[in-house]
Amino acid sequence: MENMDPKVFFDVCLAGAGLYLASRVFRKKTSRPLPPGPAGWPLIGNLLEFPTHGAWLTFADLSKKYGDIVSMNVLGSQVIVLNSAQTVTDFLEKKSAISSDRPHLTMACDLVGWKDSLIFQQYGERFRQYRKFFHRQLGSRNSLATFYPVEEDETRQFLCNVLQDPDNLLAHIRRTAGAIILKISHGYSVKDGDDPFVELAEKSMANFSLVATPGAFLVDHVPVLRHLPGWFPGAGFLRDAKQWRTLVTETATKPHEFVLEQLAKGNVAPSFTSRLLEEGVTPEEENILMWASFSMYLGGSDTTVSAIYAFFLAMTIHPEVLKTAQAEIDAIIGTQRLPTFEDRDSLPYVNAICKEVLRWNVVAPMTMHHVTTQDEIFEGYLIPKGSMIVGNIWYILHNEDTYPEPEVFRPERFLGDNVQPDPRDACFGYGRRICPGLHLAEASIYISIAMSLATLNISRHVENGVEVVPKLEHLEGVVCHPLSFKCRITPRSPKTQTLLQS
Repeated sequence: MENMDPKVFFDVCLAGAGLYLASRVFRKKTSRPLPPGPAGWPLIGNLLEFPTHGAWLTFADLSKKYGDIVSMNVLGSQVIVLNSAQTVTDFLEKKSAISSDRPHLTMACDLVGWKDSLIFQQYGERFRQYRKFFHRQLGSRNSLATFYPVEEDETRQFLCNVLQDPDNLLAHIRRTAGAIILKISHGYSVKDGDDPFVELAEKSMANFSLVATPGAFLVDHVPVLRHLPGWFPGAGFLRDAKQWRTLVTETATKPHEFVLEQLAKGNVAPSFTSRLLEEGVTPEEENILMWASFSMYLGGSDTTVSAIYAFFLAMTIHPEVLKTAQAEIDAIIGTQRLPTFEDRDSLPYVNAICKEVLRWNVVAPMTMHHVTTQDEIFEGYLIPKGSMIVGNIWYILHNEDTYPEPEVFRPERFLGDNVQPDPRDACFGYGRRICPGLHLAEASIYISIAMSLATLNISRHVENGVEVVPKLEHLEGVVCHPLSFKCRITPRSPKTQTLLQS
């Protein structure tokens, strides 16, 4: 929560008390109770104990005390946390008609300008238009096939870059993720070195992780604070918001303007944006398209970075997994060519690694808040209209009853007779808010992992003659990234460079 003078904080809590009391006094009378949860304080509810860091761990602990459905109240806003695959599926999937709205976060939506992005779009006709655009271009493996050459070409370049400069692995992953998604979303070729569009995307995603974190800004709970004068003690968030709004606007408009300029010159590259523009759109549809492309290139440029970096970490920790996967590739594909998308269904162990990366390193540990549009009775409890529903994806994918020894990276979970649940059913979201770019994300992760296994040896860093075994630790945010680690990367064989250049 942003820094605020204690007296101002106290006054705000008193002002917010009215909201909390109103929610109690005017709630519909019903014989059904709210789900169980911590009692909280008079007037402010669970404001002081609502987690702003490692929320998924706090909610997992609460589930052990209160069950799979936990209720908290923050200044009158009801938050319902679902901690099991069954409850999340039953509510966010089966009741998606009434659980697909989004909260209106004052900081993110009104002050910073994220309200037009897909992730904050309120459920309605405009939201459905976003989904239609995505479905037409990215809705299936078949529709993605035209973009496969881009994925393969950029991944080959990634591997060349890594072999030339293995100490900057994360930078190469970021550059490649940005290059792939910008080529697909806007037909833009990323420049060598620092690229302005990649830089914009990185800064905007860092901002998104900050402003979209539940409880990070008091103004989300007490919207009237947005009207404070900028000089008022504790109002520094207003000055920050003004700068961030410029960043978000530029990130949305500049790549779109690039496509329009290329169309005017007659030499536009095929892309998500150019194809839909060439089909013909109204001014309103063009605005929706601009923000849909913005949402694609931001989401795709950050989430896959976390997954692919986690793959290199997993191979460093578990060299036996690397050797098993390389043996599969050699047996099925051989050593005279690189894996392609056509090989995808023939590499079960490689695909199991892709799944385990998504389970072991949960890119987005919590679902973005869903909001209910009417009162609902669920599992015998009242879920009031306007409740914010959060699915604890991390706990679902680390539940020991479902995934024994969940902290261990073990692709064999998804092979053989006793296959454990596919993590893709959880990590891409639920219901009508499921990630529309999930097929693209899966494709990027698969081709990066398959080609890396075919061409690279990944081993542990050695210091003073001793191997250093890294651990999976995270930099927190709405999207979580593994903390930096060291590993040793070398070509798998003398043929590697020839394969990459062929």
